[in-house]
Amino acid sequence: MANLSKPKYVTNPLAIAGNFQPNPTLNRLVKFLNSVSGTDKVLMFVQYFSKIVIWSLYRTGKKSLAESFANLSSPIGDFRILLRYYGLLPLIQWMIHIEHNPPPTSLLLNIERVQNLSMIIYYPLEHIYWLASHKIIKLSESKINKIGIWSCRFWAAYVLLQFWHLATEWSLLKRKRRDIIKKVDEDEEEIRKQKRELKSEGERIFRETISSIGYLPLTVHWSIENSTFPEIGVGIFGTLAAFFQLTGAWKGTSS
Repeated sequence: MANLSKPKYVTNPLAIAGNFQPNPTLNRLVKFLNSVSGTDKVLMFVQYFSKIVIWSLYRTGKKSLAESFANLSSPIGDFRILLRYYGLLPLIQWMIHIEHNPPPTSLLLNIERVQNLSMIIYYPLEHIYWLASHKIIKLSESKINKIGIWSCRFWAAYVLLQFWHLATEWSLLKRKRRDIIKKVDEDEEEIRKQKRELKSEGERIFRETISSIGYLPLTVHWSIENSTFPEIGVGIFGTLAAFFQLTGAWKGTSS
C-alpha cells in the first residue's frame, strides 16, 4: 500500500505561496477585475455606497471622516467617466451585431435601435462635459451645465426604453414557459436544460429591472436643472443599481 504523506509546509518566505492551492474563486475574481466592466461595477458600488456613508457620518457629527470619504468618491467618479471614453467602440460593435443577429421580435430590435441612438448622442456629450468641467477645453459655465443636462436626458431616455425592452422580454419568457409545459414527447434532459436556461433568463430580467429602477430617479434628477433630489437619494438608488449591476457582471464570469 502506498505511503501517503501530507504535503510539507513551505517555510521559505520567497516560496510562501506554495502553501496555497490554485483557487478557482481567486481566478474568477482576477478575470472579473481585469475587465473594464468588472472594474467599473466595483467602483460604481463604492462611489454610490460612499454617499450613504458620508450622509451617515455627517449626521453623527464625524465631519472630518465624511470629508475623507468625499475626497475618495470624487476621483472614482472621474475614473469611471474616463473608462467610458472608449464606450462608442463596443456600442458601434453592438449596433452592427443586432442588425446581423436581430432579437426575436421586430419590436425589440427597434427599441434597441433607438436605445443605441440615444447612447451615440450621450457619450460625446458626456465626454465634452467632463473635458470642459476640468478646464481641458474652454466653455462657459452655462454651456457646460446644459451639455451635462442634455447628456443625462439621453441617458434617461435609454433607461425608460429599457423598461419597455424588459417588459417585452418578460412577455416572451412567459410564452416560452407555457410552450415547455406543452412538450410531452421531448427528451426529459433537454426539457430540464431549457428550464434552467429560462430560469437564468428570468433572473437576468429581474436584475436588470431592479437596476433600471435604481437608475431612473438618478437620470431624471441629473436631467432637471436645479433638481432638489437629495444626495442621500442618489446614494440609495445608485447603490441599488450598482449592486444588481455588480451581481450580473459577476455571474457573467462563471463560465
